[in-house]
Formats: sequence, structure tokens, C-alpha cells
Amino acid sequence: MFGWEFPPNNQGGLGTACYGLTKGLHKNGVDVTFVLPKKNSNHDHVNIIVTDNLYIGNEKIKIKHVDSLLYGYATQEEYSAKYSEHAKMMQGKSDTGELYGKDLFEEVSRYANKAKIIADFEDFDLIHCHDWMTYKAGIKAKKHSKKPLVIHVHATDFDRTGGSPNQAVYDIEREGMHAADNIIAVSNYTKKMVVKHYGIHPDKVEVVHNGVEFVQKEEDVFKSDDKVVLFLGRLTIQKGPDYFIETAKKVLDVMPNVKFVMAGTGDMYSKMIRMAADYGLGKNIMFTGHLKGNDVNKAYQMADLYVMPSISEPFGITPLEALKNNTPVLISKTSGVSEVLSNALKVDFWDTDEMTNKIVSVLNYSNLHKTLTEHGQMDVRKLNWNVAAKKCINVYSNVLEGTK
Repeated sequence: MFGWEFPPNNQGGLGTACYGLTKGLHKNGVDVTFVLPKKNSNHDHVNIIVTDNLYIGNEKIKIKHVDSLLYGYATQEEYSAKYSEHAKMMQGKSDTGELYGKDLFEEVSRYANKAKIIADFEDFDLIHCHDWMTYKAGIKAKKHSKKPLVIHVHATDFDRTGGSPNQAVYDIEREGMHAADNIIAVSNYTKKMVVKHYGIHPDKVEVVHNGVEFVQKEEDVFKSDDKVVLFLGRLTIQKGPDYFIETAKKVLDVMPNVKFVMAGTGDMYSKMIRMAADYGLGKNIMFTGHLKGNDVNKAYQMADLYVMPSISEPFGITPLEALKNNTPVLISKTSGVSEVLSNALKVDFWDTDEMTNKIVSVLNYSNLHKTLTEHGQMDVRKLNWNVAAKKCINVYSNVLEGTK
């Protein structure tokens, strides 16, 4: 299995999904070797592949770290900055920055070349790749090992860019989809995107909805008398943070004591701070930056409502995380998670007036808040990684049967 982020070093939902699915597969008898890019801290042997173990109880999952500057949600500009920083640090040493790709796409190809080495030494039946940075690795491993390839589409560049994909990313995505023996999509919404934009036959795409780990733990959180509305996610165009701030202004016009929390970082972080300041929301909005571990659960538990106003959300694990922490959710209709949540408020991401009405209703009417919370809990208990893992195993079995 090839991925590019894994807890605790993850910036978004892909790492959470990879972790949950890997655990689910392991519990259902599938041995997983997870291959992950990781910068080599000592810079002495840049081609090294290091094996670590992730323990689940007394069992272990093999993690292979490939020396690479790839990281979650990297853009071309961010990768170039990281490469330049590394090259400066390596000046005067025998190993130079030239050992990493000079741009993001060169590094994606470099990472793919390591797949050939891993395929030589690992014993495996099937290759499973998560999202575009790993597709070339999967193709290399397939060609070298003659083993079947399954790719897992958590998002396309149409989602990440608001409908204006980078041509080079799109080309890699399309190449991976056509090279794969089967495609797993995280929702019917994503399956339609794959079929429409990449020329894939619907029969080649299986839908496996994401899950959530339901390990309930109440955190010691500070509760204020003010109502709290939470946004938690990357501050990028895909997630619609500007619609959240626009809605916050409208809510505060009728409920001036509401507090809004924006948890996350991204390329729109500074823009969102300026937007909040321009609207005069300084006393009512807090930017926390990226949260990890128990701080994520604390954020959900201190909130009275979680809002996900995404423009295009292939699935969206955060509403499930909110519900398991007893926080009701308001979600965009253009999201995969809306397919599996019956007891959530749903709205068009652009309709800030309707979003405002729904937020005000939940904050003012305790019975509505209680009903959404209790019934939402029933929804989320049906969505676990064990179910998702079993569906993936069915995909594996069908692919392996078809290659005999």
C-alpha cells in the first residue's frame, strides 16, 4: 500500500483514512505493508528504505519509509520552497540537494522509482495506492511485479482546485485510473467525477464509504456561556472557509454572543484572517491553526455545532468525528458524507442565508440540537472501518480472481 501521510504526521483526512482502513484490514486478516515518504533526517543515505512497525494491540503493521520530500497536500510552490530549504542546508556536504527532485512532479517520479526496489523484496499479492502522488509508484510496482493494482480515489484535482485542475496532476490521475485493475471511490459523488472527467467505465469503480473509529473519550474542555460554532479542516478553496466567515457575519447580526472557531491551516489562512478583520469579527472568531490528537476531540466537544461548507468534498470524515463527540453537524450537499448521514442539516455551500438560518435554529432550539445529536450518533455508529475494510477485501478478491 502506497500513501503519502499517516498519523501522527498528517495534515488532513487522508492520513486518518489510511490509518483507519489499514487497522480494519489488519483486523480482518490482511497483512499490509504501508509505504510512506519521509525526509531522511541524517542525510547520509538518501536512498535508504527504513522499516518501522505500527502496533495495534499485540499485532504490528509494517511501515516502510522512503526518503522523500513529499508530504501531505503539497503544492508545486510549497515543494519548491521545501527543496530550496533542503538544498541550502546541504551546501558544503558531499550529499547535495540534487538528490531530491527539483520540482514536485520530479519528486513524484523519484518516489515511484523506489516502488520498483520495494517490489523486488516484498512478498505481496496486490498493490493499493492512495491518491495522485502515489499512482506512478503503483504503476511501477505493477509493471515490475506483474501484480494487480487498485487505486483509491479520496479526491480528484477537480475537488482540490474548485474545478480548475492542474494539467500535470490531472494527467497523473488519469494515467493511474486507466492503469488500475480496479478503482475504489470514497463516495458515489466521487465515482461520478471519475467517470465523467477521466473516461472510466462505471463498472471499474467500486464505492467504499469511509468510516470512523468510535472510541469515545470525554476531554476536559472549557465550556463558556456563549454558543460555539466550529470549522475544522484545511483552509483551502475546496473547503469553503470564506463561506463560513461570510455566514458568521450574518449570524452575529442576529446573535452577537456566538463564538466562531476556525481550526486548520492552508493557503487561505492569511486571507481568512484579513476577511474576518474586514468584517469586524475580531472579538467573535478564533483561529487555532492545525490541531492534533486530543486537541481535535476537545475542539469538537466544546462546539455546539460543526459546519462543513465544502465546495467539493469527495467524502468528509470530520462530520463523523464531530458526531462521535456528540456535536451535531451542518454539511454541504456537495459532499460524499451527505450520502450516508440522514440526521445532519444539509445546505448548498453558496447559500449563506440558509446556512445562517440553520445555525441560528440549532443554537436557539435545544430540542433540535438534542435530536440531531442523538440521531446523528445512530448514523455514525454504522460507519466504521471494519465495514469499509471488508468491502475493500471484496474488491481485492474480485481483482485477484480476475487476474488468474
